[in-house]
Amino acid sequence: MTEGRLDLARTLYDEAVFNGAADAPARGHRVLDSVEADLCLARGRLRHAEFLQRREEDPRELADFQRAAELYGALGDVRGEAEALFWLGTFHQVVREDTETALPLLERSYALADQVGDNLTMSYAVRHLGFADMAAGRLDDARKKLEESVALRRAIGFVAGEAAGILALAQLDHESGRRDEGLARLDEAERIAIASGANGILGWIHEARAKLT
Repeated sequence: MTEGRLDLARTLYDEAVFNGAADAPARGHRVLDSVEADLCLARGRLRHAEFLQRREEDPRELADFQRAAELYGALGDVRGEAEALFWLGTFHQVVREDTETALPLLERSYALADQVGDNLTMSYAVRHLGFADMAAGRLDDARKKLEESVALRRAIGFVAGEAAGILALAQLDHESGRRDEGLARLDEAERIAIASGANGILGWIHEARAKLT
């Protein structure tokens, strides 16, 4: 897909120079802006994965997500902007531990994703909004949001994400004093993670079980 857009940009150069198409450069810049937005988002996600492994902030992660959101917004790419805003909010929530800055970004991400029917991004955004509620002690609100996230993931067949969502609900059960329900959810999450080959999630489940039992 990226190669096709680069080829289009080359074609638009030819149209401008050889055929005199006055609007071709502007069209080419928009094509390349879409490539840059995708690249920034992809690179930012990888930097976030590195943060989760090392727990060391890379300031380029923030710059990547900011640039992606800016470009998608200018292009009118609602789906892309929703995803970029989610990751921007996650950076502030997870890396910087700045929920105040993260919340409006996550809320905007959810609204935009809902607008275009992007259930995957909605599932991520509402999950992290649930985490914010949990941290603030709003456990009933957190449960509704986390359950919505699991339902969205189940509906689109995102099985590894479903396991991660059930794990979050198990942790919420523990916070709420529902020990037996929490352990049952851990068992469910473990079964799903094993069946889907989600070994990373399985590791999280084992860590959680050690803490909760």
